[in-house]
Amino acid sequence: MTKIKVLVAEDSAVVRMLLVHLLETDPAIEVVGQVSDGQAAVAFVQATTPDAVLMDIHMPRMNGFEATRRIMETQPVPIIVCSATADTRDTVVAFQAMEAGAIACIEKPLGSAWGDDQAKAAHLVQTVKLMSEVKVVRRTAAAGGSAKARTVPLPAPSVAARVKAVGIGASTGGPAVLQTLLAGLPEGFAAPILVVQHLAPGFLPGLVAWLTASTRLAVEIARDGVYPLPGHVYLAPDDCHMGVSAGGAIVLSRASKESHVRPAVSFLFRSLAQVYGPRVIGVLLTGMGRDGADELRNMRDLGATTIAQDEASSVVHGMPGVAIALGAASLVLASGQIADTLVALVGLHTTAARS
Repeated sequence: MTKIKVLVAEDSAVVRMLLVHLLETDPAIEVVGQVSDGQAAVAFVQATTPDAVLMDIHMPRMNGFEATRRIMETQPVPIIVCSATADTRDTVVAFQAMEAGAIACIEKPLGSAWGDDQAKAAHLVQTVKLMSEVKVVRRTAAAGGSAKARTVPLPAPSVAARVKAVGIGASTGGPAVLQTLLAGLPEGFAAPILVVQHLAPGFLPGLVAWLTASTRLAVEIARDGVYPLPGHVYLAPDDCHMGVSAGGAIVLSRASKESHVRPAVSFLFRSLAQVYGPRVIGVLLTGMGRDGADELRNMRDLGATTIAQDEASSVVHGMPGVAIALGAASLVLASGQIADTLVALVGLHTTAARS
């Protein structure tokens, strides 16, 4: 059996030794290189292309963000950012690395609880194995998808058929697509946006800060009982499902996991469909598994507009791919097409449209 060849880039010798040990407990993985800074990581990849790179953020000579950018522009390989989550500034840099082409971000298994450490270690190994199979492409300044939306018959927004909310679900590769999507929406966007993004615990504040820097919309972590406002983006908190009540307020729940995750896209889509029926838009982005696919089909059956990201622009075409196979998507779009389509479907505030 051909082993998965992994490079570990980590400045701490102790942590580097731990990561190598954890990875090599799996017989399918071989650590073929260990480096202590980003510059050495770039040189290693150029000389010996591994199947995946486990990349730290803060390193001497060259940090993980810059190393990721250079690797993805010259000799692209799957890069998994491995970061501590104690500081929001660290996680912002982690998401910048994802913008540069890294495909996943996981937490270092350095907690104080042994059981928690075991779970994090297992997640690290599984993520490296799965991400090593992802086909990555060379990144350029134009990466992210600038294709024009294909011609589709879109209804003009009206008071009678006004969209009450947009629900978005994403997993692996999702943060970079969310950034592209939200950056393309105007300040006067006429519906609230509720987002479930699968993330390791602790990374959400950094994601909010990173997205806020590139969009004109207000981005925040959702709170129970809040009535979502147009032009605002609400992300489901760590370990909480998110939906809406019959009256339209955000509802957070610790109900059982769905598709092995909490928050789950399925919970959000099901709730939006129950409350708003056809007056909602569902968007399913890149990610492993099938979370949200069946519920997107239900939304479409109720008359809602549903969008699935296409395979070419997805890091992993699991969730949207299943949705497309189920006939759940009324539109299949590249990542760079979704924002313009949402504006066409939803419209702007009356005040914004007049200004």
